[in-house]
Amino acid sequence: MNILLLGSGGRESAFAWKIAQSQQCQQLFIAPGNAGTEQYGTNLDLKVTDFAGIKQAVLTHKIDLVLVGPEEPLVKGIHDFFLADAELKHIPVIGPEAEGAQLEGSKDFSKRFMQRHNIPTAASKTFTRDTLDEGLKYLAAAGLPVVLKADGLAAGKGVLICVSLEEAQDELKAMLVDAKFGDASSRVVVEQFLQGIELSVFVMTDGSHYKILPEAKDYKRIGEGDTGLNTGGMGSVSPVPFADKAFMDKVEDQVIIPTVEGLKKDHIPYKGFIFIGLMNCEGEPHVIEYNCRMGDPETESVMPRIASDFVDLLKGVAEGNLHEKELVISNKIAATVMMVSGGYPGEYLKNKTVTGIENVRDSQVFHAGTYLNGESVKTSGGRVVAVTSLQDTLFSALQQATADASRIYFDGMYFRKDIGFDLL
Repeated sequence: MNILLLGSGGRESAFAWKIAQSQQCQQLFIAPGNAGTEQYGTNLDLKVTDFAGIKQAVLTHKIDLVLVGPEEPLVKGIHDFFLADAELKHIPVIGPEAEGAQLEGSKDFSKRFMQRHNIPTAASKTFTRDTLDEGLKYLAAAGLPVVLKADGLAAGKGVLICVSLEEAQDELKAMLVDAKFGDASSRVVVEQFLQGIELSVFVMTDGSHYKILPEAKDYKRIGEGDTGLNTGGMGSVSPVPFADKAFMDKVEDQVIIPTVEGLKKDHIPYKGFIFIGLMNCEGEPHVIEYNCRMGDPETESVMPRIASDFVDLLKGVAEGNLHEKELVISNKIAATVMMVSGGYPGEYLKNKTVTGIENVRDSQVFHAGTYLNGESVKTSGGRVVAVTSLQDTLFSALQQATADASRIYFDGMYFRKDIGFDLL
């Protein structure tokens, strides 16, 4: 079958690498892709939100299945666009329709969904500009620290943890009145702060059945020892040692089953991935957030651990028979180190030449923010490449990924050398 993969980051590189291994994939197209995806298929110069251009590409290249990587086209309704078009409606899209994508597109929608279906999560209340005074009073009565979340998509920047009442009230005003995060913060969810350790759980669903993919833990802070500014993710590991069978059984019973059943009860069709951001609070799972796609850089640690045919799983989602498909997960441990541009997550360097990828020995390099300029690989994003090693122990996976990252060079490059050390 011919497959179109939408996206251009490390997640899409990992998807492309895995899809290309399947006998069931005849041709793979990636739109827009990056310098690394070119080795697994054909890059198409298309924006992920150019629905008309995507339609043309699907018809031209006789595409049989579309896999959507990032959240933006899903929230903007690419799946609905296909269903409403006579020439496209027979082509399956892996990724929810716009209503289901609201699990990520609106924090308020997802909190109300969790409350309705008794899914454990932090206590919260939503405020708008019109209810600002009520919000300020709510903050005065809330415990500290407190979490403020922009309701809409804010490119991963719309979550603030405030440690003082003055800071919380100032930030709530900045978000609602001064539009600190644009339209995304026209509504703000004020949430209780949960104490615990985070992990990401990934589920594939055809709307009725589900498969639980390998879980992962990612590292958001720029600095070693989890210090400094938040980023899109500096690395990840899978599996997560503290997510033992007892804990994951609770996750399945208290979170995954009620989520899949809740979507059905609410008559929300959902075919695709559910990324569940969880907090392990003394052995009890609480949902921090949902995403309607796979995570990045977690996908770079999850995909190498899937030992079965990934395209067969995608077909199961499309055809509604996911329960009949085989998911084999490797017992090995994956560690991912993200190499970033100088200045990231602030104003960062671009157009730097990347060298040394060919020197990597026992890791997989997934391109994230790169493009080809003739024969040269150049940097285009803050996160440039992810280096993933799959080994028998966490220590050896971390050691190998770090050693292999050291073999790659570009001006101003930086990577954390302590990813996963908290788990050793």
